[in-house]
Amino acid sequence: MASAAPLPGYVYEHFLVTAPAPFVAHVEINRPRRLNAFARAVWLEFGRVFRQLSDDAEVRAVVLSGAGDRAFSAGLDVQAASQEGPLSGRLSGQGDVSVDPARTAKELRAHIEEFQDCISEMEKCEKPVICVLHGVSIGLAMDIACCADIRMCASNTRFAVKEVDIGLAADIGTLARLPKIVGSTSWVKDVCLSARDFSAQEALAVGLVSQVHEDKARTLAAALAMGKTLAEKSPVAVQGTKELLNYGRDHGTQESLRYTKVWNSVAVQARDVPSALMSPLRKKKPTFEKL
Repeated sequence: MASAAPLPGYVYEHFLVTAPAPFVAHVEINRPRRLNAFARAVWLEFGRVFRQLSDDAEVRAVVLSGAGDRAFSAGLDVQAASQEGPLSGRLSGQGDVSVDPARTAKELRAHIEEFQDCISEMEKCEKPVICVLHGVSIGLAMDIACCADIRMCASNTRFAVKEVDIGLAADIGTLARLPKIVGSTSWVKDVCLSARDFSAQEALAVGLVSQVHEDKARTLAAALAMGKTLAEKSPVAVQGTKELLNYGRDHGTQESLRYTKVWNSVAVQARDVPSALMSPLRKKKPTFEKL
C-alpha cells in the first residue's frame, strides 16, 4: 500500500494523520517502541486530534490504527504512570501515604475525568470512526475500541480487559460501553472479572467486531475501503445517522423518535436529499458539499 500524504494542519508528536483518500483521515497511534501505550501526553493529544477531526469539513470518515506490527495498543504506559500524575508516588513506592485521603481523591477524580474526556472525544467526533485492531489490544485499547463506530481486527489480535490484573476496575469507558455493544452480560462479566485474553474469533462471535481479516495489512485495507465508501455519501446523512444511533443507544424509544423528528426536520432540507434521490435517474454518482 502506497504511503498517504500527511493531512495538512495535523502536526502531533504521538500521532500520524494522513489522507489516504478524499475526505478520509487515517490516524495512527505512533509509539510502536512502547507498543503504542498511552502516557498523559498521549491521551491529551488523542483528545485534540479527534476534536480537530470533528470540526474539519475536509474529513468525512476516520480510520484509527496503531503503528507497527506488534500492537494496536498495550494500554497504559505503566512506566510513565509511575512518574507522573496523582498516583505516581504510590505506584513507585515512594509516595507519602499519610496525605489527606479526601484531597488525594479530589485530585484523582480530576485526573480520571481528564483521561475519560480525552478518550471520549473519539465517540463524540461527528465523523464515523473505524477502528483497526491487531496484535496486542489490551486494557486502554478496549476503552478506545468501545468508542469506535465500527471495529475490525486482524486474526492475530489478543484482546483483554486487563485492569483487574493490575488491581483496579477499568475506569476509562469499557465497563460503561462494552455491555451496550455486546448482547451477553455473562460474557462481558466473564472477560472483565477474569481479565483473561480472548481471540479475534471470540470477539467476532459476540459482536465486538464486525470483520476479521488475515493480518493487519488486510484489515487496514478493508477499513480504508469502508472509510472511502462512507466519505462518498452525504455527510449530512452519515453524520446524522451516527448522531441518531448514539442518541438511541442512550435514550428510550419515544425520546429517540422525538429527537429524530426534530433532527430530520432540519436535515431533510439539505440539497443532499434531492441530489441523492435523482442520481439513479441521471445515472450519475452524486457529489455532496462539505459540511
